[in-house]
Amino acid sequence: MSPVENDEPMRPFDPKDVLIVFALQIEAKRAFDDRNIVFSGIGKVNAAYRLTQALAYWQRRKNKLPRLVLNLGSAGSNHFGKGSIVNCTRFVQRDFDVTALGHAPYLTPDEDLPVTLENGLRFSCFPEGVCGTGDNFATGGPRIDWNVVDMEAYALAKVCTYEKIAFGCLKYITDGGDDGAAESFAKNIADTSLLLREAADKIL
Repeated sequence: MSPVENDEPMRPFDPKDVLIVFALQIEAKRAFDDRNIVFSGIGKVNAAYRLTQALAYWQRRKNKLPRLVLNLGSAGSNHFGKGSIVNCTRFVQRDFDVTALGHAPYLTPDEDLPVTLENGLRFSCFPEGVCGTGDNFATGGPRIDWNVVDMEAYALAKVCTYEKIAFGCLKYITDGGDDGAAESFAKNIADTSLLLREAADKIL
């Protein structure tokens, strides 16, 4: 199946037409109880499954799909400061490696999608980032291919590409994606929900 461009103007967004995806309840707490939200769980498989499940439910209930899927959550970065909100617009599957068979790093063979999936809306009130998604909590330090790391966004962006749904991604930086990431994440995750609610209110 090939992604198809959707030329319909997608902004501004009515919150009732937006599905917000968090990985964890601790990232949202009670700050989003008045919004349509789904918790995907951690990792790419869970993210793809839960979003697909939520879209099917939305379609059955409303006879249409949401106009926007908005991924909100925590992430690591050694480029953006802790406590900042970053608008990720490009996504790389950072742990996908078929280079032994002659393919480019991070490329999924036999697909018509590029290595870097450019499927994130740009919200100019936030700095722009490239998100490297993988099924591990990143502690490896600097990379040149991405400047934000998480565990779900690429999978969510890919589902939205194929379903022709606008996708947005705002990440709250809790840690540096380095040797101190686990301690920093645990210390800063408590602030995530209120700061992401403020960020979401700027674009919805």
